[in-house]
Amino acid sequence: MIKIKRIYEEPIETDGFRILVDRLWPRGIKKDRAKIDLWLKEIAPSDKLRKRFSHKDEKWEEFEIKYKEDLRNKKELIEKIKELEKKYKTLTFLFSAKNIKHNNAVVLLEFMENN
Repeated sequence: MIKIKRIYEEPIETDGFRILVDRLWPRGIKKDRAKIDLWLKEIAPSDKLRKRFSHKDEKWEEFEIKYKEDLRNKKELIEKIKELEKKYKTLTFLFSAKNIKHNNAVVLLEFMENN
């Protein structure tokens, strides 16, 4: 099972294995407070795509399509996530975006569920 959660929420035991899926370290979060098990910044959208999207709802559909295209080319990282899920049973993708409906973790979760 894979869940998503803002990194600013308190870590809890049911999070399981916690993976930060952002390219940049979240503002205001100290590494010891984050309680991340893995920072998988390579799975995050490219800087170019991230900047183009800029968390604007009107650019969401384009971002979602382009990020999924990128994910199809990251087979090794997708396999790594699948192996971690088998090993730990529960993974939580951590993200820092304020918008909980339109962010890279949402796209990554959907991609993992469908591939």
